[in-house]
Amino acid sequence: MADSTSYVLVTGGAGYIGSHTVLELLKEGYNILVVDNMSNSTKGTKDLPESLHRVLQLVGGNKKILFYELDLLDEEALRNIFKKHKIQYVIHCAAKKAVGESMEQPLLYYRINIMGTLNLLHVMEEFKVNNFIFSSSTTVYGAPEKLPMEETQPVGRSIANPYGRTKYTVEMILKDIFASTEHLKRDYPRTWPFDKNQIIDWNMVILRYFNPIGAHESGQIGENPLGPPNCLVPYATQVAIGKRDELKVFGDDYETHDGTGVRDYIHVVDLAVGHVAALKKLDEKCGFKVYNLGTGNGYSVLDVIKSLEKACGKKLKYSIVGRRSGDIAAAYCDPGLAERELGWKAVRDLDKMCEDHWRWQAQNPNGYEV
Repeated sequence: MADSTSYVLVTGGAGYIGSHTVLELLKEGYNILVVDNMSNSTKGTKDLPESLHRVLQLVGGNKKILFYELDLLDEEALRNIFKKHKIQYVIHCAAKKAVGESMEQPLLYYRINIMGTLNLLHVMEEFKVNNFIFSSSTTVYGAPEKLPMEETQPVGRSIANPYGRTKYTVEMILKDIFASTEHLKRDYPRTWPFDKNQIIDWNMVILRYFNPIGAHESGQIGENPLGPPNCLVPYATQVAIGKRDELKVFGDDYETHDGTGVRDYIHVVDLAVGHVAALKKLDEKCGFKVYNLGTGNGYSVLDVIKSLEKACGKKLKYSIVGRRSGDIAAAYCDPGLAERELGWKAVRDLDKMCEDHWRWQAQNPNGYEV
């Protein structure tokens, strides 16, 4: 359990998933500290990004969020935050995440996603902060051996893009860190001279996200990509609102029920609630755990378009083009482990996801920009 003077540090907490997670954590009574480099977020008022300002409006009461504009590549600045505040848990959401962009700029992705994480882990180790939740991705499975995907399936074998490889690399780093600690505890004092008091009892939860869409049902916070969206639903809703001319559907010749790619879409609020459940798992001294966060249902691109058309009451203009490099035919999970061990289950269906995403877009045609 968190004590009243400690904080949950959420990296990338001003972003889409981060802001919804911060809201759910505040509702549960946690003290929140956010760091974000604002590379994909909008500045707001009262020293907070606009997304977090709205989070406080939604949660009400006398809640507060400590915020630092900081890049995880700046290890010294990060260290100063740990010196200043008592941090008990870290939820690491900060990362570059666009598959297509990662194919074009792999060095950028390796630098930010891996080096930033290493800096964070170094500082956590220095200050003996041992509770860590990592935002990973379905992409670590590559082309799945079977569907639905289970956590026990092999990872890293056929990852089709640098983004996925950065997530896989960080997962392996975390696995090695945990294994080394267990080795030191098991073999001490036979291991090399080592101060036993320096051994950290890590508790690590890896959350493998499937495809988050939707928004808070108020329409006040949602996905706000700066520049052209890289994902299906935000791009499609911008077509619906008139900001984009046409949606491109990448391939209609996959071995799926309608030829278009199939994914496990999850409502971002369900995903955020999953982070709260994972945080409570850390309190059990859980060791090293991996969970899929998805619905277990596969929806095609055309399924999503039809649901969005229902939500916004208009036809969406789209065209079929060639397959996109790095894409696979289908990916959906078995979320049963998270239900059994975390007591968590996604409860919002595709229509609800699309309704909430459209409400956000319709109420905020320019995102967080006024």
